[in-house]
Amino acid sequence: MTLSIRNQLPGTVTTVTPGEAMATVKIRLDGGQDLTAAITLEAVEELGLTQGSPVRALVKSTEVSLATAPVHGVSIRNQLPGTVTSLATGAAMASVKIAVDGGEITSAITKDAATDLGLTAGTTVVALIKSTEVSLATA
Repeated sequence: MTLSIRNQLPGTVTTVTPGEAMATVKIRLDGGQDLTAAITLEAVEELGLTQGSPVRALVKSTEVSLATAPVHGVSIRNQLPGTVTSLATGAAMASVKIAVDGGEITSAITKDAATDLGLTAGTTVVALIKSTEVSLATA
């Protein structure tokens, strides 16, 4: 299956914490970072997710926010440090490619945000991703 989702990060499930309807799934990405996904309990069961399950974390580029330093005092669980490798700007939006350990993440942000953050190739950033915006796929 081919998907339009740019961010497809391989990893391994380390923990599944079930709740009444939702579960949090912690993943160790192949680059060594930890990522949390909040998905339905039904999805956990249908995918057969358990500790050690290989998965691919899927995140739309529009769901990746950027900061120029780690952010404290925020509910966003996933903060992946990286370096901007390229930036393409249009009249309203910018597509930012970020090298992270073990892969690459693309973020779609406004042109104004990219300008305000002073983003250029080589800028150190932190990709911020809410756990509810991470989908999981199995092979």
